[in-house]
Amino acid sequence: MNDPHGNLSDLGFHMDAELSSQPEIWERAIREAMSEAEDLLPLNGQKVAVIGCGTSWFMAQSYASMRESMGLGVTDAFTASEAFINRDYDKVLAITRSGTTTEVLETLTDLKGEVRTGAIVGDAASPLTEIADTVVELPYADEQSVVQTRFATTTLLYLQSAMGYDVGPVIADARTAVAEPVPQELIDAEQFSFLGRGWTIGLAHEAALKMREASQSWTESYPAMEYRHGPIAIAGPGRVTWLFGEESSDLGTDVTRTGALYIHRNSAPLAELVRAQKVSLERARARGLDPDQPRNLARSVILDA
Repeated sequence: MNDPHGNLSDLGFHMDAELSSQPEIWERAIREAMSEAEDLLPLNGQKVAVIGCGTSWFMAQSYASMRESMGLGVTDAFTASEAFINRDYDKVLAITRSGTTTEVLETLTDLKGEVRTGAIVGDAASPLTEIADTVVELPYADEQSVVQTRFATTTLLYLQSAMGYDVGPVIADARTAVAEPVPQELIDAEQFSFLGRGWTIGLAHEAALKMREASQSWTESYPAMEYRHGPIAIAGPGRVTWLFGEESSDLGTDVTRTGALYIHRNSAPLAELVRAQKVSLERARARGLDPDQPRNLARSVILDA
């Protein structure tokens, strides 16, 4: 591809360094979760709402699904602009890398003094740290690229570790994921459908978002069991169906029959998200795109008053 800005395929990007650093960053997050999370995060049995925008919303979905499935309390996830928070929640937890997203700031400001609030934030100097009642600061996971990778996954791993989920295999699988080259067929693929079940549905949505943001690719995402209720119609040669987490019966057989490439590995779902991040990066490179500065996007959405 002719690139008017030079050969971007030869350049290093913040996204590359940031996604590759995830195994090391996760190790620190696990240590901190073990030492501090009890005082900062929702208590077992509390009714909780988790809010965020974009990537943070998808991490909220994954956390909410896992927390409920572990029997730790009713947990709902909302995008901040559509949050139904007048439901007697014990705590409202916000996830935000920048801490400056308008909808998140407005929601927590409105709740001040009414409901106990918390935040997980990348920028420790953000205004959100003065609004939320409790704050988990993850500045070492913050990023320069507009496209989020490590802050989102570090936040989710921190939450999983604090809940007692076994994150041991995740780091080893992620080290493998960042070291493996991306197959050419994934760089050339026409379309991707990402699928998940339970808490991995949020990961599927996030993988699709990464592919759209970084490489302007045609991607979709669904709960795995819903895929055959219509979306499988787009599966075919040159297209990819990628499942995170538990496999549903005969899904692989049905997808393979269409001629599409079916991907389902026996590895940690978060590590699979890292693989999808890497595919989106390499597809951006191949198309002469800058994944650090995606079209029409900014690091934080700040709305005019």
